[in-house]
Amino acid sequence: MAVCPVAYRFTWRTKYLLLLVFGVCMIVWIKSLASGYVKTPKQVLTSTEAQIQKERTEGQMEMEQQDEVAEERMQEDLCPEKSPLLRGAMRLAFEPSLTLGQVEVENRDVVEGQYKPGECKARQSVAILIPHRNRERHLLYLLHHLHPFLQRQQLHYAIYIIHQAGDGMFNRAKLLNIGYLEALKDFSWDCFIFHDVDLVPENDHNLYKCEQQPKHLVVGRNSTGYILRYKGYFGGVTAMTTEQFSKVNGFPNTYWGWGGEDDDLRIRVQLQRMKIVRPPADVARYTMVFHKRDNGNEVNKDRMHLLGQTPQTWRKDGLNSCSYKILSVERPVLYVNITADLGTPPNIH
Repeated sequence: MAVCPVAYRFTWRTKYLLLLVFGVCMIVWIKSLASGYVKTPKQVLTSTEAQIQKERTEGQMEMEQQDEVAEERMQEDLCPEKSPLLRGAMRLAFEPSLTLGQVEVENRDVVEGQYKPGECKARQSVAILIPHRNRERHLLYLLHHLHPFLQRQQLHYAIYIIHQAGDGMFNRAKLLNIGYLEALKDFSWDCFIFHDVDLVPENDHNLYKCEQQPKHLVVGRNSTGYILRYKGYFGGVTAMTTEQFSKVNGFPNTYWGWGGEDDDLRIRVQLQRMKIVRPPADVARYTMVFHKRDNGNEVNKDRMHLLGQTPQTWRKDGLNSCSYKILSVERPVLYVNITADLGTPPNIH
């Protein structure tokens, strides 16, 4: 009889102990689960970051591909090396009844003297610089022919008229320096064409673009029987890149009156070991609109003396010494008109 109560008590204690152990195990299990739930958000966050990084990488690759496509498209959209709009040699007409209004109507896409082709991206941006004083009729004829001529070449261009104020001695070279300096305030032009107002191009295959070397565009004109005036001639219409013109320090500022400044520029080009190139003679043809020599543009008697000094003076006489005062800048439809006070010429003997 005594054995049964003992066994009973042992069994109850065992059950209690088992229950206690079970309870401890449950607590440990619950804590383990809780610990697992804390780690899970970290795992989810890490997975999210990886997804975001993947999306960013894919997005960056897509953008790079789009940039490459856009660049290729831009290259494809460049105007062709040879414009399909060129007509070749053309017969020029200089109608006495021509008006500025008529020229404006014929060039509706020109805004403040500037034009860009709409069908493609121009290969060069070109500034045409024309020194001017008291040549309104010549200017009208040139604008009438030059605007469509340049448009057929699919150029981005602007025409600048640099007008010398007053009636003192004319200085073509200094006006062209001023035009170069002022035009660069408007745009970073690739190429500059230095253009006399009385010369009209006859053939639009005579491209108003700059080359690897300075280019002379007037091989022949009607007034010389369409032959080069002389072997070293570098006047009338010339083309130089921004870098080429800067390298020679531009034109001299000391040539007052007619003659000499073109030869001075040629010497500067040769001193920099650059070579003058020309288009074929049957293409580089111009019509000169005849006129009498203007008052204030008499022959420069000091030109030969100045030319002899060019190798010594070119570094200090040019763009870096061009002093002037701008009186006005006007922007009508067909050109930019810059009026400048050049000062007075010193006595040179």
